[in-house]
Amino acid sequence: MRVGVMSGPERGDAAHKAARMVDDARWAEEAGFDTVWVPQVPTDFDALTAVSLMGQATSRIELGTAVVPVHAQHPITLARQAISAHAAAGGRLTLGVGASHHWIVRDMLGIPYEKPATYIRAYLEVLTAALSGTDTVDVENEIFRVHNPLTLAPVSPLPVLMAALGPAMLRIAGRHTGGTVLWMADERAVAEHVAPTITRAAKEAGRPAPRIAAGIPVCLCAPHEVDAARERANRILGEAEISPNYQRLLEYGEARDVGDLCAAGDEAAIAARFKRFADAGTTDLSVRLLPIGSGRDELVASKLRTRDAVAAIAAEFR
Repeated sequence: MRVGVMSGPERGDAAHKAARMVDDARWAEEAGFDTVWVPQVPTDFDALTAVSLMGQATSRIELGTAVVPVHAQHPITLARQAISAHAAAGGRLTLGVGASHHWIVRDMLGIPYEKPATYIRAYLEVLTAALSGTDTVDVENEIFRVHNPLTLAPVSPLPVLMAALGPAMLRIAGRHTGGTVLWMADERAVAEHVAPTITRAAKEAGRPAPRIAAGIPVCLCAPHEVDAARERANRILGEAEISPNYQRLLEYGEARDVGDLCAAGDEAAIAARFKRFADAGTTDLSVRLLPIGSGRDELVASKLRTRDAVAAIAAEFR
């Protein structure tokens, strides 16, 4: 199992955030991580811009988006941006995309959120063609009528992963992409729902075994601080109560909220949780560092302790 870290979804002005994200990527590469995952949060820094910046400061580490909502831009526009970021990163981008949620697409962007599975399947047809290196993208389906010259080609094959939580989305991901990017999926949900569904779909489509990238919060802490870590995860990361997609995914597992997904405790406890995800069929673990403390200094110290511990644990899974 490959282990990566998330960077980006934290407070800060744009100038300081850009520098911090570059520093995060540089540290992650030096620490031996496999991937830096950049979430595309509605109110936050542009993920593909971050990948371009990170790519200039690193040389080895994979840089993945987790994930870019497809409704926010035309597939040709996203393809052009992704190809550009891929080139800036020396061919190390993995493009994670997703249909997002009604409260982002409909309520924030004012775009209809009807039949998201139909929409993303049609979107992927255009996006895949645009990333193939063809001189012209000619795709007509139930959503798009595209006849677009595109002489910009990827510098190397550009992998695409798709956020997929329910059965229909997992089948689309398996048939049309290289795998899935998950949030709110525990070990049981991966083992009994995600892995069998997407793997079967990929096999039926004649595609290689898919990647399954699961994101979880992680906090290095003393045993008596575990409840505090889970409470903080629920307070700052809780989304399930307004996201039916996450609610349905939770039903496949044993976790009831993001606090239950948090790998909290000492090094042995965190390593054991990582192993359970690996045994469940997770190919990539995306770590969201979760510091605890009563003030900025304590939070910074907690984050540094956690990231160093995670780096050491990640080495055991290579």
